[in-house]
Amino acid sequence: MKHVLLLVLLLVEVGATAQVLRKRTVKLMGSRFDITLVANDSLSAERHIDLVIAEVTRIENLISDWKDDSQISRVNQNAGIGPVRVDPEVFALTERALHFSQITNGAFDISFAAMDRIWKFDGSMTEMPSPEAVKKSVEQVGYQNIVLDKAHSTIFLKRKGMKIGFGALGEGYAADRCRDLMLAKGIKAGIVNGSGDMSTWGQQPDGRDWTVGITNPIQRDTVFAIVPLRQSAVVTSGSYEKFVVFNGKRYAHIINPRTGYPATGLSSVTVFGPSAETANGFSTSMMVLGKEAGLKLLKKYPEYRCILVTDDGRIFTSPNLDIKKYRL
Repeated sequence: MKHVLLLVLLLVEVGATAQVLRKRTVKLMGSRFDITLVANDSLSAERHIDLVIAEVTRIENLISDWKDDSQISRVNQNAGIGPVRVDPEVFALTERALHFSQITNGAFDISFAAMDRIWKFDGSMTEMPSPEAVKKSVEQVGYQNIVLDKAHSTIFLKRKGMKIGFGALGEGYAADRCRDLMLAKGIKAGIVNGSGDMSTWGQQPDGRDWTVGITNPIQRDTVFAIVPLRQSAVVTSGSYEKFVVFNGKRYAHIINPRTGYPATGLSSVTVFGPSAETANGFSTSMMVLGKEAGLKLLKKYPEYRCILVTDDGRIFTSPNLDIKKYRL
């Protein structure tokens, strides 16, 4: 379940300060990464951007289900055969993903990677898939069939043909790791934005907070709110670009892993909180759960706040986010 970037990052580069801001855009994990760091000089900033790129590449080589030699690919190759030992880092990430599956009752599911891609959002679909085809497409999906053995750090997929993947968490996890790495290296401000999974820390060179502009998918060229960020993350899941319409109903590209049918009702969910990984888990889940169930879930986690936009353009927020303070 891939998210769509609806965020307009507002950066101010100020030359007349003691610190410099440097930004680089690269392709990592199959997606666009925008890396912005504030450092004492250009050389230090560029050198630390190199370290961020190296860290994301390291994580990609561990968890990518597209790389045949990654640990996750070995887990998938041994589905229905036997458990595979993985690094503690990979085990912990899988453990957190399973926790999300449990608290959302499967609205989020890392075994979604095994789903047959019967829905096409490239304009080629002319009719709805049959109910039988939809049911069959999710036969190998089911987080309940993932067995974790913490003592031996192994992952076992009980059913042959099962797969797990971190398309919905990997970039957020990488962004969080890089933020922590940069803080440990003495870089006191920056942004790591992995295709919309954004971790921020510190402030801009002129002392102002980083800010993010929020757009309404119905009016994508208009920013309706600007929200300040400090030592926090922001992630948007959206369905405004990829969808099909059958019998007057809009079906978006974010698929409910429990049913095989596209999510309906919300066109975007933006989640703010301390972790991009966790914010992504919430935003993806809430797209599937819908407004009422999504807000009920997030209420249990007061460190996280959200902005929801419905398919008809109405805007809702969690009770702990007063959007009036940030409206333009």
